[in-house]
Amino acid sequence: MPTSLLLSADPNINDDKLKIRGYWLASGILGVAASTMIRVVNSGADAVVTKSIGFRPRKGNSGPVLTESHGGLLNAVGLTNPGIDAFESEMKLLRKANIPVVMSIFGNTPQEIADIAEKAAGMKPSAIELNLSCPHAEISQISHSPKLTFDYVSAAKQVVDIPVFAKLTPNASDYVSVGKAAQDAGADAVVAINTVRAMRIDIRQRRPILGNMVGGLSGPSIFPIAVRCVYDLYTALSIPIIGVGGISTWEDAVEMHLAGATAIQIGTAVMNDIEVFSKVKSGVSRYIEQLGLKSVDDIIGAARRSET
Repeated sequence: MPTSLLLSADPNINDDKLKIRGYWLASGILGVAASTMIRVVNSGADAVVTKSIGFRPRKGNSGPVLTESHGGLLNAVGLTNPGIDAFESEMKLLRKANIPVVMSIFGNTPQEIADIAEKAAGMKPSAIELNLSCPHAEISQISHSPKLTFDYVSAAKQVVDIPVFAKLTPNASDYVSVGKAAQDAGADAVVAINTVRAMRIDIRQRRPILGNMVGGLSGPSIFPIAVRCVYDLYTALSIPIIGVGGISTWEDAVEMHLAGATAIQIGTAVMNDIEVFSKVKSGVSRYIEQLGLKSVDDIIGAARRSET
């Protein structure tokens, strides 16, 4: 899928707004290898979001870092990554394969996020996604604060000329205010949601399973939380919302569109079926056709619109 179709001007709104559509691989699921991400696109994904990349290499948390839980995954990997400079070789392979890439990045200060964003933009991704909300790393509190969110998004927007997305957490007490702060700072879209802060305890050893004790829960069990967040944000914001969190079927995707998501990211479900993107896209297309509608645009936010 050409990059221009992933992020294109919407003729129905101002030229400075983006039309963001498609079904993308979510960040953090399949590492940072270009070969794996290319395979995902060949299996039906419209774009890929990389694992979050920092300024320098990072080993992450001590193990165990992953466990299954109630149909999903609980992880505390700790933002393991090779660093922005080492990732350039993978980006070259992705560009050569004409893969639309959203590069996920993180930083410990606004200045650091600006420095990383500038380097990332030089690698020519389609967009940058700011990870402001990983629940098992130091950056977890950024998207709890409207001011910090504003500062980080502003810092990135000042140094790049490609779209910037802000990834929000469901763990914040007022995520709508955080979303508004991201929008006020110039974010081109928000991504909702990141994983849910959670933990498991081994009843035989009588201690937390994860080495970090607390991790981020993903998968079907968080889907209703994601729907609620997207639904609330849709009315409050004028920028697009990219929905993510527990989507594994075409019915889930339709529900997320109805809540207000223009594009959708799929993560944990890929672990069980790499063909999930093709299946979701086919199912959504059939649903649109059966309703006699022209495109997915006709159902975005329809659940909220039906209230008025």
